[in-house]
Amino acid sequence: MKKITLKDIAAKLDISTSTVSRALQNNPRISKAIRDKVLSTAKEMNYFQNKNFDFSGLKKMNAIGVIIPKINYHLYATAISGMEKVAEENNLRLIICQSNESFEREKSLIKELIDIRIAGLIISVAGETKNFDHFLDAQKNDIPLVFFNRLCEEIESDKVVIDNFRAAFDATQHLVEIGCKDIAYIGGPEILQISNTRLLGYKKALEKENIDINEKRIEYSDFSQESNLSTARKLLYSPSHPDGILCYSDQLAIAVMLVAKERGLKIPEDISIIGFNNEPVDELIQPSLTSIDQPGHEMGQTSAQLLLNKIKNYSTKNTRKILKSKLIIRNSTNKNKQD
Repeated sequence: MKKITLKDIAAKLDISTSTVSRALQNNPRISKAIRDKVLSTAKEMNYFQNKNFDFSGLKKMNAIGVIIPKINYHLYATAISGMEKVAEENNLRLIICQSNESFEREKSLIKELIDIRIAGLIISVAGETKNFDHFLDAQKNDIPLVFFNRLCEEIESDKVVIDNFRAAFDATQHLVEIGCKDIAYIGGPEILQISNTRLLGYKKALEKENIDINEKRIEYSDFSQESNLSTARKLLYSPSHPDGILCYSDQLAIAVMLVAKERGLKIPEDISIIGFNNEPVDELIQPSLTSIDQPGHEMGQTSAQLLLNKIKNYSTKNTRKILKSKLIIRNSTNKNKQD
């Protein structure tokens, strides 16, 4: 029996091969009428014989949608690697999307993935997001959600995260232990839940050490390099600069290091700095950067496994997985200021 190809189906229907391919992938650019006709013809011509094809494709795709703020963040790159492992083991594809920290783009991506009937969604919330109705739209369409790293506490779903409160608490305490007495915190956008959780950990550590909380030492950045640098300058060019800073991310911490050098401050003698995420560059810069390491691969693997469980049984009870993080101490905090 002749092996049927996409070209054969296209010739019979007098449409392009690319249209056939898109229709079989449930691409939203193809109308339902065309998709139905292509699927029906493909079945008649025995195209699916010996092929691993999900016949419920017009109902739900055999794929997981992943929406992350930016793929160039090390945490997300390693998380995707973990998701891929679970997806491949279960014959699922990943459709990876970047929100670029934009609420409108995130909302648009959710709609597109709902329209193509994605099997499930793994999401890390964009920095601009403060309304969560688009996530509810997915659940209304019986599409399970897993939030990881940046969570949405307003939505009932599976969640995967580190203990951000504890991580920030331990990092702040480390700054106190090396002799810092005037410690600042630079967070992400004020609306970002994960940033505020870390802020609470920072404040609790100061309270425990009987250090007064100075609200002027708490600043926020919108993740752009311009904002990172201007926020760092606001703190370091003040008449009395802090002697320790906990930063929401390594990108922020590196911006602080650049401004410290610009200002003529020595690290860690004049100021000690800690970041979050333990990016590979942290070991290469001078001085090397102390940072909180998050288990990105495990985070991605766990998220995908939880989603797979929900795809198989939507009524499964929601789970919150809290994974372990670790403070990696490097040269940006290695000076004991009590000498």
